[in-house]
Amino acid sequence: MIEYPKYKKVLFCTDFSENSDCAFDYAFGVAKRDEGILYILHVIPEIPNQYYSVLYSNRENFKKIKKAIQENIDERYQDQYLSQIKDKTKVRIVTRSGGEDEEILKFIRKENVDIIVMGTHGRTGLKHVFLGSVAEKIIRRSPIPVFVIPCKGKTGRT
Repeated sequence: MIEYPKYKKVLFCTDFSENSDCAFDYAFGVAKRDEGILYILHVIPEIPNQYYSVLYSNRENFKKIKKAIQENIDERYQDQYLSQIKDKTKVRIVTRSGGEDEEILKFIRKENVDIIVMGTHGRTGLKHVFLGSVAEKIIRRSPIPVFVIPCKGKTGRT
């Protein structure tokens, strides 16, 4: 009989989209089955030249905007994921800023994560060429298994 690997540290990556929501059940299921820790990670993508906005606004407004963004993200973590989990002792919420793929890869190395679970938007054609795919970048560069979940009911053509 083949024994499957135990995943003690499961990373679920979310952008809070429907596609991420589809992948959540898988990430939670793997972590629960293996009695592991579930990390829920959201990366706030950097906007090119975003720091120039401080020049056009005062620092107090910039701080208020950052605080509002973080409060919104915290609310989304609660509404979309934490509200579905009874025992939150093995759940860690993580928010980073930067390039999505870079931040995910840094995080898995720092925390010694065993598996990454993420949804995919299923972009094809020109949208894929111009927008790229975080999932694809992670698959190509990750030293650990990546479990990519397409959203049920989606045709994959957007």
